[in-house]
Amino acid sequence: MTKHQTNDQRRILVADDDEGISTLLHDLLTEEGYTVEVAHSGGEVFNRLQGNNFDLLLLDVRMPGSDGLAILEQLRKAGDDIPVIMITAHGTSSTAIRAMQIGAYDYLLKPFEVEEVVLLVQRVFEHQALASKVRDLEQRPFDPRERIIGSSPAMQQVYKTIGRVAASDATVLITGETGTGKELVAQTIHLNSSRRNGPLIKVNCAALPETLLESELFGHEKGAFTGAMAQRKGRFELAHNGTIFLDEVGELSPATQKKLLRVLQEREFERVGGTTTVKVNVRVLAATNIDLAEEVRKGNFREDLYYRLNVINIHMPPLRERHGDIPLLVEYFLDKYRYMAGSPATKISEEAMERLIAYDWPGNVRQLEHEIERAVILSQGKVITSEHLSLEPQTNPSMQIDLGSRLRDGTSLQSVLQEVEHWMLHEALRLSGGNTREAAERLGLSLEDLEERMRRYIKFGQPEPPLPTAA
Repeated sequence: MTKHQTNDQRRILVADDDEGISTLLHDLLTEEGYTVEVAHSGGEVFNRLQGNNFDLLLLDVRMPGSDGLAILEQLRKAGDDIPVIMITAHGTSSTAIRAMQIGAYDYLLKPFEVEEVVLLVQRVFEHQALASKVRDLEQRPFDPRERIIGSSPAMQQVYKTIGRVAASDATVLITGETGTGKELVAQTIHLNSSRRNGPLIKVNCAALPETLLESELFGHEKGAFTGAMAQRKGRFELAHNGTIFLDEVGELSPATQKKLLRVLQEREFERVGGTTTVKVNVRVLAATNIDLAEEVRKGNFREDLYYRLNVINIHMPPLRERHGDIPLLVEYFLDKYRYMAGSPATKISEEAMERLIAYDWPGNVRQLEHEIERAVILSQGKVITSEHLSLEPQTNPSMQIDLGSRLRDGTSLQSVLQEVEHWMLHEALRLSGGNTREAAERLGLSLEDLEERMRRYIKFGQPEPPLPTAA
């Protein structure tokens, strides 16, 4: 297909056993000028693809006879690189990551807006080469203790990026506030990589004193310093043929930063007190809760090391920016923390759930996990109510925008108005305990208008904009 090919020359196959969905997509894409055919089972998909030059396949995950992921995998194994958009009602991390690993271009979550379908199809034809670059990879089943939970647009972006980079050896910098789950991302990348049978060695750079950190990372020879009674391998050596995860990498001293840079460049080092060069085959994943780019500007972090670490960036959003994921997380933690072994999962009242959804969680997912564990104990495994929650009162934030600074930075009026609208929606929902009807009344909007405005900030594939600075 040339870049000048028109829509009516592009052929799309829609595969969904739901008559309503398949008809909707057929009519919508036909109106956009595409030639569209429909299949309702896995067998029909393969029959129609035989000898037909389709440019795109929209494929439902749940198909009679063979699920969509299996169909996609068979296509890729057969060497068919047709771009595929998966359609699913279940935006779980495993489904998302698996789809991207096998070679899906992207996926749609049901229910979807017609605009997002059109935009996504256009994006496929603008970036068709992307699908052929995604390497096939067998998925190792997730340890249920290491699952990333969330179906918000921001988390969907995280899953897609993991699916695309896990198979490579690229260095990944995972950013985000404390408690957002950066270590889980590192574990997931390792478990879905070709190194998954090798070791995953974790180092908390902030937990080790400077005098010990170099020895911990690179090892030492006997007699290198007082107390070094024998040769010891460092974490990099232990991670050979596997992955090393450097947590809180922004806490490294300038001297250790210099040595880490050499390891990233040359994949070799000397143990402390030694002269023999040790070569390692290691993938490096790093995480930080500070702004490393700002630390570079301040002269606290090496610029060359920053660019070596930040080959791929995955940002974990704070929980306050994905309130819709809270019920999923609560359900997961209720299942994880049972009052007694063998007892059923504790229930939670609607009022308590609304309080959890409305809370801003400064400690993020980690704080929510501890809150649920505590509430299960206090409720004795029965029903968690508001009285079992220990949420600290939240101050009523006020919004501050430096309009002069925004004008000097070239920020448009529309961007500022969107920022104000997002803050007002967020604050109205917080004050209303997550009750959309009450929030609409506070804002003087109809429920339909409020929901439409909310949808603007959760468009498919786009993370929510950051909240303005609150004071």
